[in-house]
Amino acid sequence: MPRDGTTRFSLAATGEPIHSFISVSSFTEYTVVDVSRVVRIEQAVPPEMACLLSCGVSTGVGAAWKVAAVEPGSSVAVFGLGTVGLAVAQGCRMRGAKRIIGVDLSPEKREIGKRMGITDFINPDDTGGKTVSEVIMEMTGGGADYCFECIGSTSVMAEAFKSSRTGWGKTIVLGVSGGAVAPISIPSHDLLRGRSVVGSLFGGLKPKSDIPILAQKYLDKELELEEFVTHEMGFDEINRAFELLAQGKCLRCIIWMDGAKENGMKPKENRLTTD
Repeated sequence: MPRDGTTRFSLAATGEPIHSFISVSSFTEYTVVDVSRVVRIEQAVPPEMACLLSCGVSTGVGAAWKVAAVEPGSSVAVFGLGTVGLAVAQGCRMRGAKRIIGVDLSPEKREIGKRMGITDFINPDDTGGKTVSEVIMEMTGGGADYCFECIGSTSVMAEAFKSSRTGWGKTIVLGVSGGAVAPISIPSHDLLRGRSVVGSLFGGLKPKSDIPILAQKYLDKELELEEFVTHEMGFDEINRAFELLAQGKCLRCIIWMDGAKENGMKPKENRLTTD
C-alpha cells in the first residue's frame, strides 16, 4: 500500500505477500487500493467508458488541456496516433486548435485521426526524403506552436522539438521509453531562442478533481470515448488482447472479468486494423 508499504494480500499456501501492481491492480477480480486512487464519478457513465479515463484518453486530453494549455487558433503536431496521441488530438480540438497535424507510420490511422480532430496527416515513409520536421516547418510556415511526442522514442522526441516554432514552440513528451533510457539531443541555442520541452505524467491531471470533469464532458457529448474501444473480451482472452495491442491492431480492449462473450459482448475487430 502506498502509505505504509505493506500489502493486504498473500498467497494462501506460503503466506508470501502479493503487492499491488502500479497502485491499481486492475487485472484482478478483487483488490484493495489506497483512497488516493479512488475517484467518484457519475453513475450515468458506463464502466466500459469510465475505465478509459484511468489512463490513455485522460493522459492525452490532459496534456493538451493542463500541460500545454493549447490556445485557440494554434497549430499542433502529434507524433504517434495510438490511444494517447489520438486523445491529444481530441484535446487540442476541444481547446480550439486550428491545425492539428498527425504523424504515424500506419496509413490506416489517417481516417480515425480525422474523426478525432486531425486536419493533416504525415507518414514518415512518404515524405520524399525530407525529415518530418522539415515537412512540418513548410506546412506551418515556421513550425508548430505545440508538438506532442506520444511514442516513447528519444529520436522522435528530438524530431518533435525540431518541428516546434522558434520563439514560443512547446514540445510535450508523453511517450514512455522502453529499455535503456537514452538522452535527448537538443541544441542549447534552440532553447535560448524560446523553444521549450516539458514532460507529462498522466496529462498533468489531478484525478480527484479532473477525472469527474472529463466524465461530465463525456456525458455532455463533448468528449468522445466510444471510438477508442476497438475490442471487448473476457478475462480469459487477456493475453490475446496484449498481442493485438503489440501488433498495432487495437487501441483499447475492454476486459470483462466475468466473460464478455458469455454476456453477448462481441469483439469489435473491424473497428481498426493496422499492420
